Amino acid sequence: MSTYTYMVAKHRLKVVLPDTIVANHIIPSFSPFASEEEGKLLFTMNVRVGVEKIEESLTEIGQFDCGGANHGVYHTSEGGYVFEIYLPGEGSPLACVMRANPDFSACEAMLAEGELVQQNFGLNNALMMAYAFAAAEHDTLLIHASVIRNGGYGYLFTAPSGTGKSTHTHLWYVNIPGCDLMNDDNPIVRIIDDEAIVFGSPWSGKTPCYRNISAPIGAITRIEQRPENSVRKMTTIEAFAALLPAVSSMKWDQRVYRGVCSSISHLLRLRPVFWLGCRPDAEAAHVCYDAIHVDTAADK
Repeated sequence: MSTYTYMVAKHRLKVVLPDTIVANHIIPSFSPFASEEEGKLLFTMNVRVGVEKIEESLTEIGQFDCGGANHGVYHTSEGGYVFEIYLPGEGSPLACVMRANPDFSACEAMLAEGELVQQNFGLNNALMMAYAFAAAEHDTLLIHASVIRNGGYGYLFTAPSGTGKSTHTHLWYVNIPGCDLMNDDNPIVRIIDDEAIVFGSPWSGKTPCYRNISAPIGAITRIEQRPENSVRKMTTIEAFAALLPAVSSMKWDQRVYRGVCSSISHLLRLRPVFWLGCRPDAEAAHVCYDAIHVDTAADK
Protein backbone atom coordinates (compact mmCIF):
# COMPACT_ATOMS: atom_id res chain seq x y z
CA MET A 1 0.00 0.00 0.00
CA SER A 2 1.12 3.57 -0.72
CA THR A 3 0.09 6.61 1.30
CA TYR A 4 -0.50 10.09 -0.15
CA THR A 5 -1.21 13.23 1.88
CA TYR A 6 -3.00 16.28 0.52
CA MET A 7 -3.83 19.73 1.91
CA VAL A 8 -7.13 21.07 0.55
CA ALA A 9 -8.27 24.48 1.86
CA LYS A 10 -5.94 23.94 4.84
CA HIS A 11 -7.61 20.63 5.73
CA ARG A 12 -5.24 17.67 5.66
CA LEU A 13 -6.41 14.34 4.24
CA LYS A 14 -4.78 10.99 3.57
CA VAL A 15 -5.39 8.54 0.72
CA VAL A 16 -4.06 4.98 0.96
CA LEU A 17 -3.82 3.22 -2.42
CA PRO A 18 -2.85 -0.30 -3.49
CA ASP A 19 0.64 -0.41 -4.98
CA THR A 20 -0.93 -1.25 -8.35
CA ILE A 21 -2.58 2.21 -8.52
CA VAL A 22 -0.61 5.43 -9.08
CA ALA A 23 -2.14 8.49 -7.43
CA ASN A 24 -1.25 10.88 -10.26
CA HIS A 25 -3.02 8.55 -12.71
CA ILE A 26 -6.25 7.91 -10.83
CA ILE A 27 -6.69 11.34 -9.15
CA PRO A 28 -4.47 13.73 -11.17
CA SER A 29 -6.46 16.78 -10.05
CA PHE A 30 -5.07 16.25 -6.53
CA SER A 31 -1.43 16.68 -7.63
CA PRO A 32 -1.30 20.46 -6.92
CA PHE A 33 -2.54 19.75 -3.39
CA ALA A 34 0.13 17.20 -2.42
CA SER A 35 1.61 18.05 0.96
CA GLU A 36 4.24 16.73 3.35
CA GLU A 37 2.97 18.79 6.27
CA GLU A 38 2.20 16.98 9.49
CA GLY A 39 -0.91 17.62 11.54
CA LYS A 40 -4.43 16.54 12.28
CA LEU A 41 -6.24 14.65 9.53
CA LEU A 42 -9.71 15.64 8.37
CA PHE A 43 -10.19 12.09 7.08
CA THR A 44 -8.45 9.00 5.74
CA MET A 45 -9.60 7.20 2.59
CA ASN A 46 -8.45 3.59 2.22
CA VAL A 47 -8.82 2.38 -1.39
CA ARG A 48 -8.99 -1.10 -2.83
CA VAL A 49 -10.20 -2.70 -6.06
CA GLY A 50 -13.21 -4.98 -5.90
CA VAL A 51 -16.77 -4.16 -4.84
CA GLU A 52 -18.59 -6.15 -2.20
CA LYS A 53 -22.33 -6.73 -2.37
CA ILE A 54 -24.41 -4.30 -0.31
CA GLU A 55 -25.76 -6.00 2.81
CA GLU A 56 -29.52 -6.40 3.00
CA SER A 57 -29.44 -5.16 6.62
CA LEU A 58 -28.57 -1.61 5.53
CA THR A 59 -31.28 1.06 5.64
CA GLU A 60 -31.78 2.72 2.26
CA ILE A 61 -32.04 6.51 2.52
CA GLY A 62 -32.49 7.32 -1.16
CA GLN A 63 -30.58 8.95 -4.00
CA PHE A 64 -27.89 11.62 -3.64
CA ASP A 65 -27.03 13.87 -6.60
CA CYS A 66 -23.29 14.37 -6.87
CA GLY A 67 -20.97 14.91 -9.80
CA GLY A 68 -23.79 14.77 -12.33
CA ALA A 69 -24.90 11.30 -11.25
CA ASN A 70 -27.34 9.84 -8.73
CA HIS A 71 -25.76 7.74 -6.01
CA GLY A 72 -27.52 5.32 -3.70
CA VAL A 73 -27.19 6.13 0.02
CA TYR A 74 -27.54 3.63 2.87
CA HIS A 75 -27.34 3.95 6.65
CA THR A 76 -25.49 1.37 8.73
CA SER A 77 -26.57 0.15 12.14
CA GLU A 78 -23.47 1.84 13.63
CA GLY A 79 -24.55 5.25 12.32
CA GLY A 80 -22.21 5.34 9.34
CA TYR A 81 -22.96 5.42 5.62
CA VAL A 82 -22.56 3.40 2.44
CA PHE A 83 -22.69 5.16 -0.95
CA GLU A 84 -23.10 3.47 -4.34
CA ILE A 85 -21.42 5.77 -6.85
CA TYR A 86 -22.51 5.33 -10.46
CA LEU A 87 -21.20 6.90 -13.66
CA PRO A 88 -23.48 9.63 -15.11
CA GLY A 89 -26.40 8.53 -17.28
CA GLU A 90 -29.33 6.21 -16.84
CA GLY A 91 -28.27 2.58 -16.61
CA SER A 92 -24.57 3.47 -16.20
CA PRO A 93 -22.31 1.02 -14.36
CA LEU A 94 -21.24 1.18 -10.74
CA ALA A 95 -17.90 2.95 -10.31
CA CYS A 96 -17.31 2.73 -6.57
CA VAL A 97 -18.81 1.84 -3.20
CA MET A 98 -17.76 4.08 -0.30
CA ARG A 99 -18.14 3.21 3.36
CA ALA A 100 -17.78 5.89 6.02
CA ASN A 101 -18.00 6.08 9.79
CA PRO A 102 -20.53 8.57 11.28
CA ASP A 103 -18.28 11.65 11.08
CA PHE A 104 -16.54 10.60 7.81
CA SER A 105 -13.10 10.64 9.47
CA ALA A 106 -12.50 7.06 8.34
CA CYS A 107 -13.63 6.00 4.86
CA GLU A 108 -13.09 3.13 2.45
CA ALA A 109 -13.50 3.28 -1.32
CA MET A 110 -14.01 -0.02 -3.16
CA LEU A 111 -13.43 0.59 -6.86
CA ALA A 112 -15.12 -1.41 -9.59
CA GLU A 113 -12.81 -3.51 -11.74
CA GLY A 114 -13.02 -1.47 -14.90
CA GLU A 115 -11.32 1.21 -16.96
CA LEU A 116 -9.27 3.98 -15.36
CA VAL A 117 -11.88 6.63 -16.23
CA GLN A 118 -14.49 4.65 -14.31
CA GLN A 119 -12.26 4.27 -11.25
CA ASN A 120 -11.22 7.93 -11.44
CA PHE A 121 -14.86 9.06 -11.37
CA GLY A 122 -15.66 6.76 -8.47
CA LEU A 123 -12.73 7.73 -6.27
CA ASN A 124 -12.94 11.43 -7.13
CA ASN A 125 -16.61 11.52 -6.10
CA ALA A 126 -15.94 9.49 -2.95
CA LEU A 127 -13.24 11.95 -1.92
CA MET A 128 -15.47 14.94 -2.67
CA MET A 129 -18.32 13.64 -0.52
CA ALA A 130 -15.99 12.57 2.29
CA TYR A 131 -14.41 16.03 2.29
CA ALA A 132 -17.71 17.93 2.30
CA PHE A 133 -19.28 15.86 5.07
CA ALA A 134 -16.17 15.52 7.26
CA ALA A 135 -15.58 19.30 7.09
CA ALA A 136 -19.19 20.34 7.71
CA GLU A 137 -18.56 21.17 11.37
CA HIS A 138 -15.45 23.22 10.65
CA ASP A 139 -16.89 26.38 9.06
CA THR A 140 -16.19 24.81 5.68
CA LEU A 141 -18.51 24.72 2.67
CA LEU A 142 -18.05 22.88 -0.62
CA ILE A 143 -20.16 25.09 -2.86
CA HIS A 144 -21.43 24.60 -6.41
CA ALA A 145 -20.10 27.82 -7.95
CA SER A 146 -17.68 29.34 -10.41
CA VAL A 147 -15.19 31.77 -8.88
CA ILE A 148 -13.10 34.48 -10.50
CA ARG A 149 -10.35 36.48 -8.79
CA ASN A 150 -9.96 40.21 -9.32
CA GLY A 151 -8.06 42.81 -7.33
CA GLY A 152 -7.02 40.20 -4.79
CA TYR A 153 -10.61 39.12 -3.99
CA GLY A 154 -12.58 36.06 -5.03
CA TYR A 155 -16.06 36.56 -6.52
CA LEU A 156 -18.33 33.52 -6.50
CA PHE A 157 -21.21 32.97 -8.92
CA THR A 158 -23.82 30.33 -8.17
CA ALA A 159 -26.61 28.97 -10.36
CA PRO A 160 -28.17 25.62 -11.24
CA SER A 161 -26.08 23.60 -13.69
CA GLY A 162 -26.33 24.86 -17.25
CA THR A 163 -27.75 28.31 -16.45
CA GLY A 164 -24.71 30.50 -16.98
CA LYS A 165 -22.29 30.73 -14.05
CA SER A 166 -19.30 29.56 -16.10
CA THR A 167 -20.36 31.81 -18.98
CA HIS A 168 -20.50 34.80 -16.63
CA THR A 169 -17.07 34.20 -15.10
CA HIS A 170 -15.69 33.87 -18.65
CA LEU A 171 -17.26 37.24 -19.47
CA TRP A 172 -15.44 38.74 -16.50
CA TYR A 173 -12.20 37.12 -17.64
CA VAL A 174 -12.54 38.56 -21.15
CA ASN A 175 -13.95 41.99 -20.31
CA ILE A 176 -12.68 42.93 -16.84
CA PRO A 177 -8.90 43.51 -16.64
CA GLY A 178 -6.91 41.60 -14.05
CA CYS A 179 -9.12 38.49 -13.70
CA ASP A 180 -8.11 34.87 -13.33
CA LEU A 181 -10.27 31.78 -12.80
CA MET A 182 -9.86 30.11 -9.40
CA ASN A 183 -12.30 27.21 -9.86
CA ASP A 184 -15.23 26.55 -12.17
CA ASP A 185 -17.54 24.23 -10.24
CA ASN A 186 -16.67 23.32 -6.64
CA PRO A 187 -14.58 25.88 -4.77
CA ILE A 188 -14.29 25.64 -1.00
CA VAL A 189 -15.35 28.44 1.33
CA ARG A 190 -13.82 28.57 4.79
CA ILE A 191 -14.19 31.05 7.63
CA ILE A 192 -10.87 31.40 9.41
CA ASP A 193 -10.36 33.94 12.21
CA ASP A 194 -13.67 35.53 11.24
CA GLU A 195 -12.59 36.07 7.63
CA ALA A 196 -14.40 34.45 4.69
CA ILE A 197 -11.89 32.88 2.29
CA VAL A 198 -12.44 30.99 -0.97
CA PHE A 199 -10.03 28.23 -2.01
CA GLY A 200 -9.43 26.37 -5.22
CA SER A 201 -10.08 22.63 -5.04
CA PRO A 202 -9.38 19.31 -6.82
CA TRP A 203 -12.98 19.38 -8.11
CA SER A 204 -13.85 21.74 -10.96
CA GLY A 205 -16.52 20.08 -13.10
CA LYS A 206 -15.86 20.01 -16.84
CA THR A 207 -13.23 22.78 -16.66
CA PRO A 208 -9.77 21.52 -15.62
CA CYS A 209 -8.99 24.29 -13.14
CA TYR A 210 -7.34 22.63 -10.12
CA ARG A 211 -5.46 25.45 -8.44
CA ASN A 212 -4.08 25.41 -4.91
CA ILE A 213 -4.79 29.09 -4.32
CA SER A 214 -7.01 31.22 -2.08
CA ALA A 215 -8.40 34.73 -1.75
CA PRO A 216 -10.63 36.65 0.66
CA ILE A 217 -14.21 36.66 -0.63
CA GLY A 218 -15.36 39.89 -2.23
CA ALA A 219 -18.99 38.89 -2.81
CA ILE A 220 -21.25 36.02 -3.83
CA THR A 221 -23.76 36.41 -6.65
CA ARG A 222 -26.74 34.27 -7.61
CA ILE A 223 -27.28 34.29 -11.39
CA GLU A 224 -30.56 34.01 -13.29
CA GLN A 225 -31.04 34.40 -17.02
CA ARG A 226 -33.08 37.52 -17.81
CA PRO A 227 -33.73 39.67 -20.92
CA GLU A 228 -32.19 42.69 -19.18
CA ASN A 229 -29.06 43.06 -17.05
CA SER A 230 -29.71 44.15 -13.45
CA VAL A 231 -28.23 43.50 -10.03
CA ARG A 232 -29.33 44.02 -6.43
CA LYS A 233 -28.19 42.99 -2.98
CA MET A 234 -30.19 40.16 -1.43
CA THR A 235 -31.71 40.22 2.03
CA THR A 236 -30.24 37.79 4.56
CA ILE A 237 -33.22 35.44 4.22
CA GLU A 238 -33.04 35.52 0.42
CA ALA A 239 -29.30 34.92 0.54
CA PHE A 240 -29.61 31.94 2.88
CA ALA A 241 -32.29 30.38 0.66
CA ALA A 242 -30.07 30.94 -2.40
CA LEU A 243 -26.90 29.46 -0.90
CA LEU A 244 -28.27 26.42 0.93
CA PRO A 245 -29.12 24.42 -2.25
CA ALA A 246 -25.69 25.26 -3.68
CA VAL A 247 -23.79 23.66 -0.79
CA SER A 248 -23.00 19.95 -0.56
CA SER A 249 -25.03 18.67 2.39
CA MET A 250 -27.15 15.83 3.76
CA LYS A 251 -30.43 17.10 5.22
CA TRP A 252 -31.07 13.76 6.92
CA ASP A 253 -27.81 13.97 8.93
CA GLN A 254 -28.17 16.41 11.83
CA ARG A 255 -24.42 16.86 12.33
CA VAL A 256 -23.76 17.71 8.68
CA TYR A 257 -26.88 19.82 8.13
CA ARG A 258 -26.43 21.79 11.36
CA GLY A 259 -22.81 22.49 10.44
CA VAL A 260 -23.72 23.66 6.93
CA CYS A 261 -26.51 25.96 8.17
CA SER A 262 -24.24 27.43 10.85
CA SER A 263 -21.44 28.06 8.34
CA ILE A 264 -23.80 29.75 5.86
CA SER A 265 -25.17 31.98 8.61
CA HIS A 266 -21.63 32.93 9.64
CA LEU A 267 -20.70 33.64 6.02
CA LEU A 268 -23.70 35.94 5.56
CA ARG A 269 -22.62 38.02 8.55
CA LEU A 270 -19.29 38.64 6.83
CA ARG A 271 -19.93 39.00 3.10
CA PRO A 272 -22.75 40.29 0.83
CA VAL A 273 -24.80 38.17 -1.55
CA PHE A 274 -26.26 39.65 -4.73
CA TRP A 275 -28.87 38.62 -7.28
CA LEU A 276 -27.93 39.13 -10.93
CA GLY A 277 -30.44 38.92 -13.76
CA CYS A 278 -28.44 38.87 -16.96
CA ARG A 279 -27.93 38.15 -20.60
CA PRO A 280 -24.74 36.33 -21.72
CA ASP A 281 -23.02 39.51 -22.91
CA ALA A 282 -20.19 41.88 -22.01
CA GLU A 283 -22.58 44.42 -20.52
CA ALA A 284 -23.67 41.86 -17.91
CA ALA A 285 -20.08 41.52 -16.69
CA HIS A 286 -19.66 45.30 -16.42
CA VAL A 287 -23.03 45.83 -14.68
CA CYS A 288 -22.22 43.14 -12.14
CA TYR A 289 -18.62 44.26 -11.61
CA ASP A 290 -19.59 47.89 -11.09
CA ALA A 291 -22.18 46.95 -8.47
CA ILE A 292 -20.40 44.32 -6.41
CA HIS A 293 -16.87 45.68 -6.75
CA VAL A 294 -17.94 49.08 -5.43
CA ASP A 295 -19.76 47.40 -2.56
CA THR A 296 -16.71 45.32 -1.73
CA ALA A 297 -14.40 48.33 -1.78
CA ALA A 298 -16.75 50.31 0.46
CA ASP A 299 -17.18 47.39 2.86
CA LYS A 300 -13.47 46.87 3.18
